[in-house]
Amino acid sequence: MEIGNQIRSLRAQRGVTQETMAAALGVLPQTVSKWETGVTAPDIQLLPAISAYFGVTIDALFALTDQQRVERIRNMLWDNRDMEEAVLDREAQFLQDKARREPENGGVWTILAQMENFKARAHRRQAEIYAREALTRTPGDRDAHAELAEAAGLQCPDWYAGTHWAYIDWYKDYIGRHPDDWRAHLWLMDALLQDRRYVEAEAWCERFAKIDHTFRVPDYRARIALAKGDRERAGAIWEQMVRDFPEEWMAWASLGDGMAFEGKYARALECYREARRRQSHPKALVDPLTAMAQLYELMGDIPAAIESNREQIAALRDDWNITCGEEVDAVEREIERLKAKL
Repeated sequence: MEIGNQIRSLRAQRGVTQETMAAALGVLPQTVSKWETGVTAPDIQLLPAISAYFGVTIDALFALTDQQRVERIRNMLWDNRDMEEAVLDREAQFLQDKARREPENGGVWTILAQMENFKARAHRRQAEIYAREALTRTPGDRDAHAELAEAAGLQCPDWYAGTHWAYIDWYKDYIGRHPDDWRAHLWLMDALLQDRRYVEAEAWCERFAKIDHTFRVPDYRARIALAKGDRERAGAIWEQMVRDFPEEWMAWASLGDGMAFEGKYARALECYREARRRQSHPKALVDPLTAMAQLYELMGDIPAAIESNREQIAALRDDWNITCGEEVDAVEREIERLKAKL
């Protein structure tokens, strides 16, 4: 991404001198010279004017390869909470064009899905704000309650409402074609549990047991038992799971989930701490710390919740060298929210 070389090439193609270009942009000729020799780079605020002068996009100034642009889009979606619709639309068009040129490139479609979900999250956040404002002004507004629930991802308790029929049928067909994709089995069982189709979930769990011999099978057996109301059996399965897979940190995290589901918060905290302890370096995920922060808040220990969030920021920095962007900003917002409760 040598912007200086690109500016020099575009200027030569247009047949203008450094002096002429500098005058058009309101800078000194020496400034243009420094750009082209790589001594300095144009100020970001000048990029729109430079792109307009040459009649190219800002991206063209950087001469990005497709792979570089794809990587930049991934980083944009990861590091930002909000972006202008125009920026998202422009990058979506690039990805759609690339998908047409490379019909077998599934990765492009994945990023397009990530982009649409990015937009959807932003729209849901805004919908939640609007619905809360409506209820503030008109308490008891039936439609506002419904919109707020949808924005928050809540489902109507009626059996027929909010079900995942099409999603479940698609995954059943997908697994028929790709029976060794263990993640597909988990997503299918999750959907069946959310739709309270427990008998089917049990059947699929036993099918899953034929291809998977990890902690995941007892984990889902316990989740199904808990969903059916058999808390004692669920707890026994989870506890046996960590005895069978003591070195697997995700088994401990799953036991923590189970204890949290049952309202056994102190035991859940112990499990999440054990999960964190057993993670290899760099620590795989900060999920146990996220769960611990929420549990401390539920238990009324706000200072401990704040400290767990601070540990997340330290872990992101020390384990993954992540010091900015939405992943850090989201935790910072949580800390500020919790401080307001003190």
